[in-house]
Amino acid sequence: MNFRQNELVQKVREQGFVSIEDLAQVFDVTPQTIRRDVNVLAGQGLLRRYHGGVAPASGAENVAYIARCGLLLPEKQRIAALLAEHIPNRSSLFINLGTTTEAVAAALTGHTGLRVITNNLNVATMLCNDPSSEVVVAPGVVRGRDRGVTGEATIDFIRQFKVDYGVIGISGIDPDGTLRDFDYREVRVSQAILAHSRRVFLAADHSKFSRDALVELGHLSQIDTLFTDAPPPPAMLPVLEEAGVTVRVAGPASTRSEPAASSGG
Repeated sequence: MNFRQNELVQKVREQGFVSIEDLAQVFDVTPQTIRRDVNVLAGQGLLRRYHGGVAPASGAENVAYIARCGLLLPEKQRIAALLAEHIPNRSSLFINLGTTTEAVAAALTGHTGLRVITNNLNVATMLCNDPSSEVVVAPGVVRGRDRGVTGEATIDFIRQFKVDYGVIGISGIDPDGTLRDFDYREVRVSQAILAHSRRVFLAADHSKFSRDALVELGHLSQIDTLFTDAPPPPAMLPVLEEAGVTVRVAGPASTRSEPAASSGG
């Protein structure tokens, strides 16, 4: 996607439905240009076309992995860099599936002495080159589309451990603090990670706030620290405060805000 298309996707996700005319005014281009962008993005499964406007893709199906790899990449990299600063050397940790957690793995490549347990083969590939660290890949069924490992064997394996940090990604966060994802097999693995981590770090860019997804994973109250790239919506702040979640915002160009809510982060 080009810059305008990337911004177009985020605006639609934030507003829920936007008319073609409004988008043309926002981006200072013709309606024909917006329609061409919408056709491309709808073909990639990122948006859904309606008469006169566009809406987010269905909450029943996630965006394709290849498309997600390029979506909000600078934001994910900032989130990952900030989160990695809070992982000490010689820590033990789980890392689950997702493009944001893969960015976290890339940001952790300078750490030493890590003990990483993951069901993500991409994460394992990134972190296995440090001789002082150990990477353990959970057993299970490998998904070809993103090299994720899921299944009952994966869950049973995760439950054998208790690690210092669980690092997870998410597809959506409801206004009431419910954490959501799309694949129930993937969700069950993440639930095991939540239960077997001493501290849980959630890495989620701003597009995940109030984004629809089919399967309930858990609640913000199970999270210690939320790492994101923009302040959460004001309506969500009381939920974060009640849940006791520390929010750390990875702002652009080395500017970072203070936690929006703070309790044990």
